[in-house]
Amino acid sequence: MVTFSWPNPQLIIKNIKRKLMEVPFMGKYESLARVIIKNVGGHENIRSVTHCITRLRFQLKDEAKANDDVLKSTKGVVTIMHSAGQYQVVIGNHVPQVYADVCEVLGISNETQSDSKEAPKGAFNKLIDIVSGCFQPILGPLCASGIIKGLVALLSFVLGSDFNSTGTYAILNAIGDAIFYFLPIALGYTAAKKFNVNLIVGMLIGATLCYPAIQADTLAAAGEALGSLPLVGDYFTTFLGIPFVAANYTSTVVPVLLIVAFASLVQKYAKKIIPEMLQNFFVPFFVLIISLPIGLLVIGPVISLFTDLLTQGFAAIYDLSPVLTGAVVGFAWQILVVFGLHWAIIPLSIMNVTNLGYDTILVGQFGTTFALTAVLIAMYLKIKDKDKKALTIPAIISGICGVTEPGIYGFALPEKKPFIFACIAAAIAGGVFTFLGGQQFVIGGLGIFGTVSFISPAGDATSMYYSFVSIAVSMIIGFLLTYFFWNDNSSVEDIKKKREVGSNKTKETILSPMTGKVVSLSELKDDAFASGALGDGIGIIPTNGRVVAPVDGTITTLFPTLHAIGITSESGVEILIHIGLDTVQMAGKGFSAHIKQGDKVKRGQLLVDVDLKEVEKAGFLTQTPIIITNSKDMLDLIKTDKRETKVNDELITVLF
Repeated sequence: MVTFSWPNPQLIIKNIKRKLMEVPFMGKYESLARVIIKNVGGHENIRSVTHCITRLRFQLKDEAKANDDVLKSTKGVVTIMHSAGQYQVVIGNHVPQVYADVCEVLGISNETQSDSKEAPKGAFNKLIDIVSGCFQPILGPLCASGIIKGLVALLSFVLGSDFNSTGTYAILNAIGDAIFYFLPIALGYTAAKKFNVNLIVGMLIGATLCYPAIQADTLAAAGEALGSLPLVGDYFTTFLGIPFVAANYTSTVVPVLLIVAFASLVQKYAKKIIPEMLQNFFVPFFVLIISLPIGLLVIGPVISLFTDLLTQGFAAIYDLSPVLTGAVVGFAWQILVVFGLHWAIIPLSIMNVTNLGYDTILVGQFGTTFALTAVLIAMYLKIKDKDKKALTIPAIISGICGVTEPGIYGFALPEKKPFIFACIAAAIAGGVFTFLGGQQFVIGGLGIFGTVSFISPAGDATSMYYSFVSIAVSMIIGFLLTYFFWNDNSSVEDIKKKREVGSNKTKETILSPMTGKVVSLSELKDDAFASGALGDGIGIIPTNGRVVAPVDGTITTLFPTLHAIGITSESGVEILIHIGLDTVQMAGKGFSAHIKQGDKVKRGQLLVDVDLKEVEKAGFLTQTPIIITNSKDMLDLIKTDKRETKVNDELITVLF
């Protein structure tokens, strides 16, 4: 009789948990992540790493240690950029997944930076770094909310004003409007990360700026002004007798960034003064009680004055020549994207929407994504290389959705002319859009999803219709310019060469140079080899004195005593074959060479004959280390699990 007993469920769960703890959760981009980390100079060269929509953004200790050429030729990397003090690796739409694996390999949280908060050199680079660092984390939710607000406006337009009184409208509008209304809270969080302030304190600073009772509209509705201050305006209440000139801080950008920056200074000095055992609650106390009153009484009013002047200044330029303004923005936008400088303009657009209810800056750039998309379509029709042609399709899809980096770096910019054509088409489209009087009412929504952001809160879709005109103009001009004035000059021979290069191995198999027993390096009776100090590899205890070439390559070293051979493979793997231990003392006795230094050799070619009995007679071990001397530059070494090997058997697989 066979009995069956159920396994213990608790024991099963316990074992699963144990196994999960043992195995790191790596994604499918682990290999790419390792290549990137290695070629930016390794873990020790990375100060911090973040990402935006398409790029990994590294702060490196020494950019000279990064290998631009290798990264540019790496599958999965579009290109690299040096901009705003950052080393940017352009990936494409799947950058969040690559970033997650980079963080996993580095052993850091994907919510934090790796170590140093050192800012890039130069005032302008620092400014761009701060703005981009604060906006990058919220860009995705900001765009999503913009699309939702645009859809709500579209529904109001289609269904009529009665829709605005429904619960559906109220809920959808709240979802879409929340991040814009409470934007200071979101930016308080990201700014706190950037300036190394307590995250909750940063959010509280933003929340205070959104507090209803201190908004200018609320105070103005409550009573008459108590007085007026030159330039900054009326005040309706005081703080400890000091006039408080309020502003409407919801949806604002700059005040919270500057107050959090000031809070970082307060926090720094508070930590120096307050005893460590009291810092947990007294540091936040002093940060809030000092930074917020100064922020509300001084920083806020000054910035409000400055933003008003900036808004009025841009409006004056726009009124002077809407067409020229739109054309300049349209032409320059993709250039700004290349250098990561478009971040400086986005806050201005948000300020316009906050102060005016609409924006005209981003109107000028709306056609840029479609201009580039049309350029890519024309290139697709004319590209000769089938493999390259296939790669344009995802770039076209990305362009339609508003993400242009894959198209810029992968196709348009390397060819130069198509990039210029895209800029020209975008300039004309921008000029047309602003000439028609286009206005954007919501910041958010990229590419085709951005069309709904041109519907006014009142349900006026006129600007949305103008956006369709902008799309048509940009795509027609971009397509025609590229199709008729750009040619793919790649010859059949060039394509073949590219394919050969593209088929280059990302790994190389090292064959066994000798026949014998396989042992690990740690088993060798030599501390230098056993410790791996000279590089990783494997050991062979030979049973035959014939030593053959394990790879196709060049003999870079042949010791006069013939006991050690250095070979560099055609792919750059450096191999040391050290025949026996301490055999240098034999002065070449028992060794016979069939090659000389500098010779080109093929796999299996006889290099050296050694009399193993002579080695043993001299009192030396025949243990032969096979060392990859540049193993630290490789991703990984996969060694044979066989205990015996013959000449030309697979011994080590090197992953680049």
